Amino acid sequence: MRDDKAVHGGQGEGAEVSALYGEPFDSGFALAEEHQLTADLTAACAVYEELLAVAESIEDSPDVRFLRAHLLSNLASVRLTATDLAGAEDAVERSRVLLDGIASVPMGPRGRQLWLEVLLKTLLARADLRRRTGRLDEALACLDEAGATLPEFDDPEGLRSAELGTNRVHLLMERGEWGAAEEHATALLSTLEATELETVPRLLTALGVICSSTGRFDEAEDHLARAEERFLALGDIGEQHSMLAHRAHVALDRGELDVAERLFAEASAFFEQQGRFGDLAVCEQARAFLAGRRGDSAGAGDLMAASLARFEELGASIAAADSMLLGAQLAYDQGDIAEMKRLAQEARDIYQAREVYERCAQVDLMLARALEDNLNRTDHGEHERRSLDNALSLALPAALTLQAARFDFTTARARHQWLQLADEAMELAFRLAVRRQDQGLLFELVEHRSAGAPLALDRTPPAAPRASLPGSAEGAGSVFPGAAMKTYAHTDGPMALGGVAAEAAASAGLRVAPPPRVRMTAQGPGRVALQEYIAGAEFRYHRRIVNDEEVPFWFTDDLTSRPVVQIRLADAGDLFMTWTWAGGARGFGTGQGPAEEVDRAVRELSAALPGTGEGAAGVRRAFESGAMADQGAEHRLARTLAEALWPEGLTAQIRQVSERSGRPLVRIQPSPRVAQVPWELLAVDAATDERLIELADVVTTTPMSSRRRADAARPVPDRDPDAHAGPVVLVLDPRIPGFRADSPLGSVLGPPGSDPELLSFVQRRLDAGAVAPSVATPAEAFRRTDLDRDWLSGVLRKGARRLLYVGHVSGAPVEGGQSEDGTLHLCCGTGTAGLAEPVRGHRPLSAKDLLLGTLPLHADGEPGARLWPAPPRVALVGCESGGDLRFAESFGLATAMIHNGAELVTATRWVLPTSFAFHQVAGLSGSVRPLTEAIIAVDTAHEHPDPVGRLGRWQRERLDLWRAGGRIEHSPLLWAALTSITV
Repeated sequence: MRDDKAVHGGQGEGAEVSALYGEPFDSGFALAEEHQLTADLTAACAVYEELLAVAESIEDSPDVRFLRAHLLSNLASVRLTATDLAGAEDAVERSRVLLDGIASVPMGPRGRQLWLEVLLKTLLARADLRRRTGRLDEALACLDEAGATLPEFDDPEGLRSAELGTNRVHLLMERGEWGAAEEHATALLSTLEATELETVPRLLTALGVICSSTGRFDEAEDHLARAEERFLALGDIGEQHSMLAHRAHVALDRGELDVAERLFAEASAFFEQQGRFGDLAVCEQARAFLAGRRGDSAGAGDLMAASLARFEELGASIAAADSMLLGAQLAYDQGDIAEMKRLAQEARDIYQAREVYERCAQVDLMLARALEDNLNRTDHGEHERRSLDNALSLALPAALTLQAARFDFTTARARHQWLQLADEAMELAFRLAVRRQDQGLLFELVEHRSAGAPLALDRTPPAAPRASLPGSAEGAGSVFPGAAMKTYAHTDGPMALGGVAAEAAASAGLRVAPPPRVRMTAQGPGRVALQEYIAGAEFRYHRRIVNDEEVPFWFTDDLTSRPVVQIRLADAGDLFMTWTWAGGARGFGTGQGPAEEVDRAVRELSAALPGTGEGAAGVRRAFESGAMADQGAEHRLARTLAEALWPEGLTAQIRQVSERSGRPLVRIQPSPRVAQVPWELLAVDAATDERLIELADVVTTTPMSSRRRADAARPVPDRDPDAHAGPVVLVLDPRIPGFRADSPLGSVLGPPGSDPELLSFVQRRLDAGAVAPSVATPAEAFRRTDLDRDWLSGVLRKGARRLLYVGHVSGAPVEGGQSEDGTLHLCCGTGTAGLAEPVRGHRPLSAKDLLLGTLPLHADGEPGARLWPAPPRVALVGCESGGDLRFAESFGLATAMIHNGAELVTATRWVLPTSFAFHQVAGLSGSVRPLTEAIIAVDTAHEHPDPVGRLGRWQRERLDLWRAGGRIEHSPLLWAALTSITV
């Protein structure tokens, strides 16, 4: 083999054609590549076949065999693009035989590189072929072989490496492993985006499909638009037309059916003209779904049958199974139950054989829905219990599996969007349990759902992408498979304490792990919540549902000397509640709030509160027209909330326990939907206006996964761990770089020294013991410029007794799902290293910083619990500083402090009005400072042996004043926002 060859790039690579084999081969390669770019695949195939015939007429030699292998490898690529899978298989296997036959022929270094390049192309084409025909394990084996070959190949531009990575992404997508696919694609794209490689738009397309399939439609459209621009720059007309189908799938997933239908029709015309029958079958499959939605059963059936026939002819088994699944739904809609079961089972058998387990779960969910629908339509009589058991045995393991799939994703935003799709499956399981009147199962469902997902620091990837990564999508309410399963791509003065929405940079993903097992019995190994359903899910679908840690569902007697009731709430369409008594009281129960009533009550509450991001306008609205600012309206709101959210039977139990054993402690773990509810205010007795806080002390609890494991090391300060003394850390209205005192992130307490009550409060702390920062006079504690994250780390690592922060907190938008983007605003400039994006001249300290520390920034980075070990008691007096529990994953500021060692965190549920707001909007005298009173109350409570009880007593005093006079400074708008959070 000669040593001076340069292999032609192949499909769409845009390589210049240099003298290689002589004529007619060199010009033939160039002509074929031109046909491929103009989407004339038939002509490209014809050119390669003609060149192959000429090559086969030449006297045999190693060089001629290499030429034939090269031609066959390129021909296989074109046939793959044309979805001629049988023809592609013939070409790729013949190419491999020829390459193997000359592997031992002596060749110089350059010749060896040429042989390796064509071998890699052939292996990648073979892997692509295996993937499309559903032979996923064989596809992975091909990719592994290519990966083992790659180190020997000189790949200066990284082309083959990029193609290998892209093929791995597509294989992961085919398996429904969306999180791993996204992580791999994102890491690979970060290393390639600055290049002009054709792999870049294909990765962007893959990310678009992944985002669409997991509910992130705006991101999907952005990725596809960027991909289309790249294909346009490359002159790849075929891929530009293929984008029509991808954009159609986004419209379909988004519910824009008319747009989807138009785009699918355009794409179908192109694919049919080009003879790309596999891509045409994908479009027919989607159009069948759309026809069914229009009520055109006959048209849907015809399109589905055509799609299925094409896939079967191509040997695309997984895509064929997708069409069977669609056909099963159409059969069910037409009342043909037998045909529905036959098609669904055939599809499931294929998914099972191909190890596409998320698809298996979706088939089982469809069958469970069919059973539920049948139960709604017909009387099953004495067989109803058996039918319900069958439906639950299908629905619950499948729902657990789809919920658990979120652990693959590297970002909370992706997990949040996935859960919005997968939650429909869990709602089905709850409905079936309610229908079966199985209170025990409902209890276990709530307990499992409330366990939470623990932070997985050891799974957080480094900032630099990894060199290699190991090798369902649509909403549970839809039968139509996600597009990614069939991706054929080749390879004014401050009015509030906050108000700036956090937009933290995603420098690193915040990974989570499966939840702990929830133990339901006190003695011995006993029962774990949902244990038979978890075992069924892990066996059927090969996915980890829970981790090895076990936590008890109850609040144990050895942790309390007073009666305690632990309440947990879970969203599953309706609002579900469980409660368990401890501390000398015994009993448990379940409750259910109808979704319409709960949502109406929550909307009324939201309308009464200043919203995140509304700033001064939101505070003004809450003061002037909100229910919290009017005595009568507030009472009606409190009664509405109680009627929708609180069982009368639980109130009766609290009364009984209180009469017998004294004031109980109510521990409430809210669901995201009701996380802003001020439970203390609930008017639990309509006749007397008695509030919950008058019957009990109330504390908010975090998910059980936030509890530090017994064998886990607690963050220990650098000082003597046995020392109990330490300063009270006071961070009081720190001056934020880049923001004037009257700006949105300006002063919240006014000029230092202007509030005598605050000065007296600081003086009391100075008189009582050590305070950090060290100050000579109380006024020096306010508006300091040296309280940055490094200072805070240093003082906390030396050991602190308490931390009191009063200042700006920026809450993360709930719709983004990333609670870890909530931030504290200290005195950090933009030069400070951190994981939050700078805001003008300032970089906030995010909850992600507190959790991950510098692990994503340095190879020898430290976790946040080491850098900022929290003292036992922490107070965060800032806007929505306790908004963690509004998220499905609670990793905000309050939870981060608990993760870092705090035992109790007092924070706020919503945006806090400042004293300045009371003066400007409500017209109060400057000498009335409601925020100051709240700060002092929190500080006093944290000095008390029973901080929850002490804060509750102050809140009851505020309630009495509010009832007595209805004055705005006594409104629950401020004091009811405060809650103490513990584990």
